[in-house]
Amino acid sequence: MKSLRVQVQRKNVDYPLVIERGLVKRLDEAIRPYVTTDCRICLITDENVAALYLNPALEQLKKAGFKLYPFVVPAGESSKSLTQLSAIWEQLVAWGFKRTDAIIAFGGGVVGDLAGFAAASFLRGLDLIQIPTTLLSQVDSSVGGKVAIDLSEGKNLVGAFYHPKAVFMDPDVLETLSDEQFASGMAEVIKYALIGDEGFFNDLAEKKNRDELMESIENILATCCAMKRDLVATDEKDRGQRMLLNFGHTIGHAIEAYYAYHKYNHGQAISVGMVYMTSWAEKKGYSPKGLSKKIRQLLSQHGLPVRLDQAEDLPQILPFMRRDKKNLGSQLNVVVIESVGKAKILQVNESFERELLDSLKEVQG
Repeated sequence: MKSLRVQVQRKNVDYPLVIERGLVKRLDEAIRPYVTTDCRICLITDENVAALYLNPALEQLKKAGFKLYPFVVPAGESSKSLTQLSAIWEQLVAWGFKRTDAIIAFGGGVVGDLAGFAAASFLRGLDLIQIPTTLLSQVDSSVGGKVAIDLSEGKNLVGAFYHPKAVFMDPDVLETLSDEQFASGMAEVIKYALIGDEGFFNDLAEKKNRDELMESIENILATCCAMKRDLVATDEKDRGQRMLLNFGHTIGHAIEAYYAYHKYNHGQAISVGMVYMTSWAEKKGYSPKGLSKKIRQLLSQHGLPVRLDQAEDLPQILPFMRRDKKNLGSQLNVVVIESVGKAKILQVNESFERELLDSLKEVQG
């Protein structure tokens, strides 16, 4: 069985990212080095993942001697809330969880963020294991130690930096994703290529469909995870180079928030955000002419939108960018692509919104 391992290792942080087909069927073997059968494990998942994997996972782990306490939340971004977080806290108290117990996040990015923040905050920290089940969470949200919940005012506004004991990725679970969910993850994959690896970008351009991507999915996951690991190692608290990972996210998060996380999923919003940011950067001379077209072609090839359906909403969407956590006073931090595989961080002022609107007339037209 092919197995890839990306080790996250630096001061006070040391854990593996294990990529292996069929891992979900061998969870008992996978987690045994990181939790003991003496401790209790709260396995947090959502309704969609529970319907596919929860009962077999519980049966397998209980048979191996682990004490399991499942907690199932509704699927979707709305579960990344203080309401669900409080419900988890209260249930952990009712179950009598102690600091020697653990939490497993078994699901996509929403579950990973919610369960991760529960682990970070309950009793000042329980051991955490991440088992991401979507492409988006495997390449991005389960790596790097960020955990958070949303507020009505914006995405990921309350959270922490909290690393797991281990991350286990089973590419086989990606077969159950809808094409829309798979494409959402591809937005982040393409982002990695744009900010740091031209060869990776060219490889993705050669893969015409999902089947071709799945043939080399282990290497795709490992490439993305290693890239994020290296950026996080230089800037764990997201105050410098780690911000490169937010290419497309300043606009993308604004799109998500404006539509209350319903109209566009995360990958779709980030896809549009990358196109819009590059269109502006081309006009300003930060990105080479023709780059936005090249990006649009690859995003479209992998099932992602490259513009909003309602251009008239843009003047109302862009002010949401001011809520971005990485802003400094009245200045916004944005990421632009200087060339494929090379990105930089810029600070822009209030005129950015007006300039962005002007630059998007051609894209939306």
